[in-house]
Amino acid sequence: MTSTTAAPTEARQHQDPSRRVVLQALSGLMMGMFVSILASTVVANALPRIISDLGGSQSAYTWVVTTELLAMTATVPLWGKLSDLYSKKLLVQLSLGSFLIGSVVAGLSQGIDVLLVSRVVQGIGAGGLTALAPVILATIVSPRELGRYSGVLGAVFAVGTVAGPLIGGVLVDTPWLGWRWCFFIGVPLTAAAIVLLQRTLTLPTTRKDVKVDYLGAALLMTGVSTLLVWSSLAGNQFPWGSGWTALLVGGGVLILVAALVVESRVSEPVLPLSLFRNRTVTLSIIASFLVGVAMFGGTVFLSQYFQLSLGKSPTQAGLLSLPMIFAMLISSTVSGQLISRTGKWKSHLLIGGVLLSAGLALLGTISATTSVVLLGCYMAVLGLGVGLLMQNLVLVAQNDVPPKDLGAATSSISFFRSLGGSIGVSVLGAVLASRVGTLTAEGLAAAGVVVPVGESHGAVPNLALLPEPVVAVVRDAYGIATSELFLIGVPLAVLALVTTLFIKQIPLKTQSAAQRLAEEGSTAG
Repeated sequence: MTSTTAAPTEARQHQDPSRRVVLQALSGLMMGMFVSILASTVVANALPRIISDLGGSQSAYTWVVTTELLAMTATVPLWGKLSDLYSKKLLVQLSLGSFLIGSVVAGLSQGIDVLLVSRVVQGIGAGGLTALAPVILATIVSPRELGRYSGVLGAVFAVGTVAGPLIGGVLVDTPWLGWRWCFFIGVPLTAAAIVLLQRTLTLPTTRKDVKVDYLGAALLMTGVSTLLVWSSLAGNQFPWGSGWTALLVGGGVLILVAALVVESRVSEPVLPLSLFRNRTVTLSIIASFLVGVAMFGGTVFLSQYFQLSLGKSPTQAGLLSLPMIFAMLISSTVSGQLISRTGKWKSHLLIGGVLLSAGLALLGTISATTSVVLLGCYMAVLGLGVGLLMQNLVLVAQNDVPPKDLGAATSSISFFRSLGGSIGVSVLGAVLASRVGTLTAEGLAAAGVVVPVGESHGAVPNLALLPEPVVAVVRDAYGIATSELFLIGVPLAVLALVTTLFIKQIPLKTQSAAQRLAEEGSTAG
């Protein structure tokens, strides 16, 4: 039983922490986020070289990205629920440990299979960081001030995203280092983040005698993973309308139905169904899912477009991503400051939806001959939209849920955004592979080039080994196919904009989750 004096004391200890105290407490967390983001972005420009060296195909290219997203997506709800029950500090350190192990194995991998397994381990760790970072921030900072610190996290995200492609490109282009160091580089930083968190992060701990819903978590992860596996393989390994589709989709849906039944009956569900009775949370989840499909589904293939369509080196491909990243940095930081100053947030979501739709539509016009300047402008528009939407959708939901459900609500939004991204990467990756194969075959036939019998059409090409007529056909094929992916994302972005229209403007609270929990404990006592 909670004493009546402990809660007020705890509330006083966590009232209005200074900016310096908050930043010090979040230093290790921000380093962990930086490492997680760096590991994803540093591989982006190295993937064509990695897949080529390991003898992978276009589907393998997609799977290297998808496996981490799948593992991250499937584990986010469990990490989020655990954060409502156990030490958030210990959990974030465990997630970093998983990430560190995955990075070491990835760097040592000698084949695609081992690389994919290591990406799963990395994804589990990334799922913890994705779920726990915003939860920890909201625990010690009030929603009214959250925009300011969300801007700081947005800056970390932007710096990690900026540094990653550039570092990855340099590593790949440096003969005595190579792509393996894209994974090794994060190992010392991850270890440092674990130590820094131990020394700087102090959070109020509430001990609860509860039973974690592991059955519901297992069913949820299995059902989602089954559907993601189907979306990755359909259209590539088997037709969309095949028996495998019926088996995987039917099985995945049945497993998810069983998960919902379990979640509705246990006392501490991993994904509380009561959250969906909250209009703000439900609409934020829908919008986040659509943003995930539209954004991740298209942008993850930009690096391939830079190298295989525009003929740029990995380092140059990293530089080409700067306009989008700087736009994300500016919009997320400025938006956070304005929201903390005015308390108004809805206009930021609406403008973000408009810019996201416009950016995707503009990128739907690119080709193998698009100028770098024009491409940079299109990417900047997209980056501005993403920066205005991602963190603010989380903020809106955190502001409208009781503190006891903060972890579940935050992880639910991250889960559905990652789920959308995973589906987007999987489905659009299959679409890209199919379209590139078709366009390449048509282009070669029109050019009178005879392809040897038995040659693999699914492999990611090494342009340096191909004759010039074939190179021109391949570049055109990747340019056209990539533009079509962005066009597919446009209606989804418009639907996300429409969804944000129905989110009600609610004043931002001026107390952190820790303060509200302490007050609730005092009242109950």
